Amino acid sequence: MKTYIIILRGINVSGKNKLPMQELRELLNQLQFKDVQTYIQSGNIILKSEENKISIAKKIKEGIENQFGYDVPVLVKEIEEWKNAIENNPYKNVEEKQQYFTFLSEKPEIETVEVNAKEDEYEIIDDVVYVNAVGGYGKTKLNNNFFEKKLKVTATTRNLKTTLKLLTLAT
Repeated sequence: MKTYIIILRGINVSGKNKLPMQELRELLNQLQFKDVQTYIQSGNIILKSEENKISIAKKIKEGIENQFGYDVPVLVKEIEEWKNAIENNPYKNVEEKQQYFTFLSEKPEIETVEVNAKEDEYEIIDDVVYVNAVGGYGKTKLNNNFFEKKLKVTATTRNLKTTLKLLTLAT
């Protein structure tokens, strides 16, 4: 049985797609996942399963849609993929609060996009966009919507602290 880190896009953001974590854990247990944990209120999940990533994502997506009526993108990562994302971070030397990981549903065909993001910068490595948001993530142009539109993939972002905590909880 493998441990997976699952991140949902657009849960409990600005009062939209309200999904209490207790109810989410109950749903995931009903779907036969094991050792289900959630972290904070924004759709971060650790669980164990014998199923593959595609099957897990489909099952969770359909479960949320059937029970709560939300069409929520679901990204499933193996522990090694998560570790690699952290190790590959090109912005390790900047302030922690500036470091963001935009996880993508797949490696994009496009490797760079033009944007005037002031001091903010990004780098795409495999299926992660690393963002150095100097003025904070709330003010950067380098957000989920921007990368989804330009790269034509699903994206969801976590800050460094959450990314590290999810690995700690999963291992």
